[in-house]
Amino acid sequence: MRALFILLICLQFLILPESVYAFLTASNILQIPYKEADYRIPYGEQPRQFGDLRLPNTKGPYPVVVIIHGGCWLSRMANVNFMSPLSEALTKKGYATWNIEYRAADSNGGGWPGTFQDVGNAVDFLRKLAPKYNLDLTKVIILGHSAGGHLALWAAARHKLPKNSEVGSQDPLIVKGVISLAGPGDLRTYIPLGERVCKNNTIFKMLVGATPDLVNQRISQVSPFELLPTGVKQIVITGDNDKGVPPALGEQYVNSAKQKGDDATFMLGKDSAHYESVAPGSHMWPMVEIAVDNLLNK
Repeated sequence: MRALFILLICLQFLILPESVYAFLTASNILQIPYKEADYRIPYGEQPRQFGDLRLPNTKGPYPVVVIIHGGCWLSRMANVNFMSPLSEALTKKGYATWNIEYRAADSNGGGWPGTFQDVGNAVDFLRKLAPKYNLDLTKVIILGHSAGGHLALWAAARHKLPKNSEVGSQDPLIVKGVISLAGPGDLRTYIPLGERVCKNNTIFKMLVGATPDLVNQRISQVSPFELLPTGVKQIVITGDNDKGVPPALGEQYVNSAKQKGDDATFMLGKDSAHYESVAPGSHMWPMVEIAVDNLLNK
């Protein structure tokens, strides 16, 4: 059903003249049908502190993919439902998925440090879920899209933070790998473009502060680039026509990670923009499946 839906969208674009060719949009992703999660579980007391857990119809213990939606770090742009089709597709492949919600920069209590604390706490909450739902904590990866790709790379690097960091954890769960789908890894470099793409010049002030001193102090703790090397396998997947997070940014991040000794891979999707990687059944989807399989099964 889902694959047919994506095929119909792609065929619609193929029959249009080249001058009006369009890539998948956020609206296309929101139209993809999906089943509700098996469990919606709070990891905190605030309304946006919950995750959707899906379990495979196989025998555990289950490897886990933590999934983080994007949306310009803004609650009005996206929520947990955006990544539900992707979550369902990966669960059908035999992986438990923990699709998390969090307080975005414009949410009550979000921004610095709440957004980052929520993401970290949601990942660490797997320790509490594991016994009841038969999760394999030795096989956990994080996958995020767009702003969620930034948060995924950051969450996988939290063990590099000082113990007194406001956004750190005393005992962060170490993951086996991380996949960023069209996410910026170098936040400091991305800010000027991000403000234009998101059409909002206050996002990063909420995330890292409004003064140069605050920005310098905080961005070193939440920009994955500045936490390299992490010792965690990293895969960055980007469409060759992505204007929101240009592929050159992903390639530069991966090259820097490699130079610092990390196991990092850059994968470029042809004839793709910002949303093809989160659409199960799209021509970029096999790249995502391969990346997940490689991190969890090797």
